[in-house]
Amino acid sequence: MAGEQAGQVLLYSYWRSSSAYRVRIALNLKGISYQQNSVHLVRDGGEQNRPDYREVNPLGLVPALVHDGQTIVQSMAIIEYLEEVFPERPLLPADFVERSRVRSIAQSICSEIQPLNNLAVTQYLKDRMQQPDESVRAWYSHWIDRGFSAVEAWLSSSGSGDFCHGDSPGLADCYLVPQVYNAERFSCDLDPYPSIQRITARCRKEDAFVRAAPENQADAA
Repeated sequence: MAGEQAGQVLLYSYWRSSSAYRVRIALNLKGISYQQNSVHLVRDGGEQNRPDYREVNPLGLVPALVHDGQTIVQSMAIIEYLEEVFPERPLLPADFVERSRVRSIAQSICSEIQPLNNLAVTQYLKDRMQQPDESVRAWYSHWIDRGFSAVEAWLSSSGSGDFCHGDSPGLADCYLVPQVYNAERFSCDLDPYPSIQRITARCRKEDAFVRAAPENQADAA
């Protein structure tokens, strides 16, 4: 694995990882320059299992961010770190109650939806539990529907504007858009979620989201 230079932000990422996708959006929204190292989660049994990457992140997950000699893992911790170390262009509102609303939306996606549908889980269902593709898709859709129903209710209430909170993209949008991308990959029905669709479409017009999109990454394949 390539090292980092002093002061440089280095992101270990995989083009289709929603967790890495979140961090790429956050870095772009905050205007932080960074180097990206690809960790292919499928090729050759998964590069995340290589000893040199396990030295970076013993969990064998992406993303991992290295800055000033410090390694931070888990997307929420990484984005909170960026928010504190690079306070310009904040992703969280100043008001404490508004911050809690934004964090609730983001946490609901990263704790209640994505972990149940990530690559390790779907591979386990297929390979170890011998579940057919139809059952895996049903599993995936169930957790999308459960989580998105709650997110849609929050986004339909006061506080939302062009984006998840107000009229500027922020922390919650970093989490919403990658999860919608995953739902689209698995052909989940998004018609019941008009607010989610509207906000996602608006985000996708922003340069920070365009540059972070999976299809625009150097390792996309």
